[in-house]
Formats: sequence, C-alpha cells, structure tokens
Amino acid sequence: MTSDRIFVSGLDLPTHIGVPERERALAQTVETDLWLTPGKSWQGAGDCLDVTIDYAAAAELARVVAAERPRQLLETLADDLAAALFVRFDALAAVEIELRKRVLPGTRHVGVRCVRTRPPAVGA
Repeated sequence: MTSDRIFVSGLDLPTHIGVPERERALAQTVETDLWLTPGKSWQGAGDCLDVTIDYAAAAELARVVAAERPRQLLETLADDLAAALFVRFDALAAVEIELRKRVLPGTRHVGVRCVRTRPPAVGA
C-alpha cells in the first residue's frame, strides 16, 4: 500500500438517519470526508485516470449508498460506504470515512470515523 491519498472534503449526503423514527422520517444532510488510498503509487504511472481512483465517481457512489435506505446509525452508514467503495474500485487499498451530522443541541456536529483496509481476497 502506498502513502498517496485522494480526499473528498465536505461532501453532502442526503439521507434518512437517526435512532428515533421521527428523526429518520425527514431527509437530512450528513457531511462526509473521504480519504481514498490506492494500492499503488502514482509515481511514474502517467497522466491516466485508470491508474488512480476517480474521486467524482467515489462521491457519486457515496450519495447513492447514503440515499438507498434509512439507517439508524452513522456507524452503519460509514461501514456501508466503505464496503461499496471496495466493491466499486479495485485499485482501492484503504479508505477512511468521517461522517458528521447536526443533531445535538449546543454542538456544531456529532460524528464517526472509520478506517478500513481492503479485505484479503478469498483463497489468498
């Protein structure tokens, strides 16, 4: 794994999330930061999108996953996002996801951060 990373900062994800049903009933926006670590360095790879991770496609995938179903926990959404990113991007070796929402009075936001590495291939 390389130390090269791509990041998407402050991505708004419309979703239905929260423990109380009344909170999940209305759409809200969760803010996310994604850090995407490719399996190989970009050094000497040329100026080609095929050797990296398309951050626009990663952002769109995050929006789709967030909107696909209601969830109670930010933790669940973070895990679902990580799993979807690994399925979509073969070049992805690790991902870090931070999710934030404005829900607790007297705070700017609450949130979670998860760090995942690509699971080993079956039979590896």
